[in-house]
Amino acid sequence: MSNLSGNNLQQSGRRIRLAPSHPLEVFTDAKEAVARLIEIFEDNTSFLRSHFQDLLEGKEIEGRIRAFYPQVQIVTDSHVRLDSRLSYGFVSGPGTHASTITRPDLFKHYLESQLKLLMNNHDVPIQVGDSDMPIPLHFAFYDGTHVEGGAAAANLDRPLADIFDLPDLTVMDDSIANGTYEPANGIMPLASFTAPRVDYSLHRLQHYTATAAEHYQNYVLFTNYQFYIDEFCRMSHELLADPDSGYEAFVAPGNLVTEAGQSEPSCGAEPAKLPQMPAYHLKRADGSGITMVNIGVGPSNAKTITDHVAVLRPHVWLMLGHCAGLRNSQTLGDYVLAHGYVREDNVLNQDLPIWVPIPPLAEVQVALEDAVAEITGYDGFDLKRVMRTGTVVSLDNRNWELWDQPELVKRFSQSRAIALDMESATIAANGFRFRVPYGTLLCISDKPLHGELKLPGMATDFYTRQVAQHLQIGIRAMEKMRAMTAERLHSRKLRSFAETAFQ
Repeated sequence: MSNLSGNNLQQSGRRIRLAPSHPLEVFTDAKEAVARLIEIFEDNTSFLRSHFQDLLEGKEIEGRIRAFYPQVQIVTDSHVRLDSRLSYGFVSGPGTHASTITRPDLFKHYLESQLKLLMNNHDVPIQVGDSDMPIPLHFAFYDGTHVEGGAAAANLDRPLADIFDLPDLTVMDDSIANGTYEPANGIMPLASFTAPRVDYSLHRLQHYTATAAEHYQNYVLFTNYQFYIDEFCRMSHELLADPDSGYEAFVAPGNLVTEAGQSEPSCGAEPAKLPQMPAYHLKRADGSGITMVNIGVGPSNAKTITDHVAVLRPHVWLMLGHCAGLRNSQTLGDYVLAHGYVREDNVLNQDLPIWVPIPPLAEVQVALEDAVAEITGYDGFDLKRVMRTGTVVSLDNRNWELWDQPELVKRFSQSRAIALDMESATIAANGFRFRVPYGTLLCISDKPLHGELKLPGMATDFYTRQVAQHLQIGIRAMEKMRAMTAERLHSRKLRSFAETAFQ
């Protein structure tokens, strides 16, 4: 990632006008380094936005307009690190390690903590300056501005691609996270995602969930039913009314923000229709609140949302949903704490081979089990009355009940599976892939193999009885994990041989 100087270049005979350059500078203070990243990013994106506005106003634009993402870089010549207890916060070996950075204002506290760990562990400074990765015009806007729409309205006589850099899919892949990245210039990455990959996800989150990335919290719940969302909204407003809860605001789709002590949103606009996967946020000042997303049905949705939430680097995500019980000894309303997965969801096969095991994470498992005990009132051996721990099968066919039943029973028996759904394995596997701690607590809503199908009347009664308790358990588990340190949650089980330094 080289630093470019000068404000004009020639490319294929065409003049390129560059944003004012920011050569690499050395920093020994993480806060000062991040402040510089913010300054560079604002300078460079403002450069693009102002020229785009000039274009819309009919001003003549000669050649191409280009600005670069800032980068952070560390150079070390030693394998030594100060603290060997952490699973992150250090580079894998001597050499140059660097990553492009976007939205340093949004990631300010995260970046400060990661850079501080790096400098403390290796006793070397951080370098900050321009990278050589262009910022696509679309990503210079944070608010969902429709760039093509503006260009079309201005009746431009040239394609935008002739004037500005546009998103390039070749720098947005997940090869770093997948462990398949091969550095072309010998510089190793510090982070699992490039800046354009992060920008892509920030825009996708706004599109799919109708809330801005700034509202997402570090503890994320996923569900596959709106019933859970309705209950989450009710509980959130109750918690907001409690001055000792620590929660300061509740955000609904459309960025509708209700502050503690208020009964109505103070800002935002209700969307004309709900997005594909609406998100709701119970916020705390330090970002340690709870976000809940209704991902709908199916592993494709589960992969889509976790692909994008992962760039926010949450401390944990959990799946709370319904499942089919596979054992006759189970009853409707029983809980299933997944400790293993049969991955027949298939959506991650290209990114994470099926032979990769998805291990249970002790910290998450214990928090969930303790939360079930506290909310239900059962403890010790009696907890088995309402909860089983075991393997969950996740399929990509909702009508699996129509398959050959003897063959199904054989497969489920061989895998020791106790429950079946469509999303849990995807969410857990993507947590493993992206180094985000994960867990699954499901509630049995039907037992198709034993003649108890999910029918409308039965389902309505079940939802009324069970959803509130299930969600209380999820929130209690999140509170328990919030009481842990981030270092405890981000387990070594999620890290490979040669890892990026950033958590």
